[in-house]
Amino acid sequence: MAVQISPSILAADFARLADEAAAVPNADWLHVDVMDYHFVPNLTLGLPVVEALRKATSTPLDCHLMIEDPDRWAPQYAEAGAGSVTIHAEAAKAPVRTLREIRALGARAGLALNPATPVEPYEDLLGELDMLLLMTVEPGFGGQKFLDMVLPKIRRARALAERHGGRIWVQVDGGVDAETIGRCAEAGADVFVAGSAVYGASDPVAAIDELRAAGARASRVT
Repeated sequence: MAVQISPSILAADFARLADEAAAVPNADWLHVDVMDYHFVPNLTLGLPVVEALRKATSTPLDCHLMIEDPDRWAPQYAEAGAGSVTIHAEAAKAPVRTLREIRALGARAGLALNPATPVEPYEDLLGELDMLLLMTVEPGFGGQKFLDMVLPKIRRARALAERHGGRIWVQVDGGVDAETIGRCAEAGADVFVAGSAVYGASDPVAAIDELRAAGARASRVT
């Protein structure tokens, strides 16, 4: 598995988003948390910011929609130039149609699961996915402590992905740092969202390199 790092701009300086995007040129993705104050108790960014970021950086945007009615809004993020658009299983009413629309518009399609949501009921949807995002904190706010209870679910998700050809990425989001990334990689994750661990570091570029190296070491152990 190739380790990929997706710094979350939720931890960046919102007044300087273009500069903050430029500060992580070695990132594989730029993670954009979209929150609507309904699905989660926080309000962050929307389509206009995604459109502006797309013009400001060549790093592909990894849009994570923590919103109600993602079936309506997700295709618009793909149209805005996001390289990946992830919807929450708990919010989507027509996930197959929405995931297919995301792909048809040229973006990778992801399905996110909250910590308490089991992965097994969604096995039949894996053929419609490019990525499974497993929340390792409760969604809504950055800076939370990593939930070890999700590690067994990461292993189960990796096993399901392998059963379906191994092409599906397993992403983890929440509390990822230089210590927890190894446990996640050992469990089978290969895409890592890191907010404070990158944007809270004195050298974000070095922080990404360290995270990638730690994840790669753990991946080789498995």
